[in-house]
Amino acid sequence: MSHDPSLDLPDAEYGFATLGIRHAELRSAEREHSPSMYLTSSFTFGSAAEAAAIFSGAQAGNIYGRFTNPTVQAFEQRLARLEGGESCVATASGMAAILTLVLTVMKAGDHLLVSNGLFGSTINLFNNYIAKLGIEVGYADLTDIESWRRGLQPNTRLLFIETPSNPLTEIADIAALAELAHAHGAQLAVDNCFLTPVFQQPLKLGADYIIHSATKFIDGQGRCLGGAIVGDAQRVGKDVFAFMRTAGPCLSPFNAWVFLKGLETLAVRMRAHEHNAMQIAQWLQQQPQVARVHYPGLPTHPQHELALRQQRGFGAIVSFDVHGGREAAWKLIDGTRLCSITANLGDTRTTITHPATTTHGRITAEARAKAGIGESLVRLSIGLEDAVDLINDLQRAMRSL
Repeated sequence: MSHDPSLDLPDAEYGFATLGIRHAELRSAEREHSPSMYLTSSFTFGSAAEAAAIFSGAQAGNIYGRFTNPTVQAFEQRLARLEGGESCVATASGMAAILTLVLTVMKAGDHLLVSNGLFGSTINLFNNYIAKLGIEVGYADLTDIESWRRGLQPNTRLLFIETPSNPLTEIADIAALAELAHAHGAQLAVDNCFLTPVFQQPLKLGADYIIHSATKFIDGQGRCLGGAIVGDAQRVGKDVFAFMRTAGPCLSPFNAWVFLKGLETLAVRMRAHEHNAMQIAQWLQQQPQVARVHYPGLPTHPQHELALRQQRGFGAIVSFDVHGGREAAWKLIDGTRLCSITANLGDTRTTITHPATTTHGRITAEARAKAGIGESLVRLSIGLEDAVDLINDLQRAMRSL
């Protein structure tokens, strides 16, 4: 089995949607049209000499499913191509990707500088586990470059951001942060989960690593868990891969197959998500029960102009504050019928959640306050239903307030 060499598509000739469907197509001798799924824990060798050559790296070949699997490799190659990267290492979840990156590039005594507006589990990972390894963790204001400058220490090795942030959709200036990090001898990692390479390619803006929770929009239907790290051939293709080979937080072949199929429709889906999100964000702005809408596509968003410069779209996440605090937020959420009450996002189905008591419920009240996540905040991940139906559903729920 091998990738069909005729399907190694050159950048100059093909667009994003074509690469999402055709790059690194995986076919066996049976010539199947849909990508193959290789469900095996190990691979055989023609001889002891061949086994030795492949194990040593002198000869290419698959060894063991923890770190070499054709289906997983096809997903890695396609995602790397879409992000404009040289290499990708897929992981069992988005959180596994973050852990893998930090443990690869950092050691005891190093300083990790991250943004205040991070996913709650990421904050818990850094504060409760990474810090125990002797890695110092500091925080900066995502949108304030001077806050990052003040937060740098002589031992700062990595800057980590989400942009847009979860759940307030704040936007960081990726190019400015990359320049700051590199001038200090540090590196920049960007969580690109909300926009995907359809709307944002952080490597082209100077970032060193891209993190994905493939569970979200890359899957697109809420089926499987997975993550990925994208970057260059040395730091990701060799260094991160070496950690994966030893530690084993690997992606399953079945999940990789699902994500491969997800990449085929990613461009179409992301544009449809955004189309709906824009309509709903604009509608929410007109509702008297709503105090504020957070969506980068709105001219009222504090970083709207920055989003226009560094993104090709605004994504599907719309957050808003209602008048009346937690009681009103919960009442609104419970009043919906079409929206799914779940903390996941990136699904064909619209989801709704209360971040202060779900996704960010395990961090301290002080940390939530610094991140601007109040009791009145509601987060929507806009799906692919008819926008008018979603608006009607939210309107019915608004009446209860």
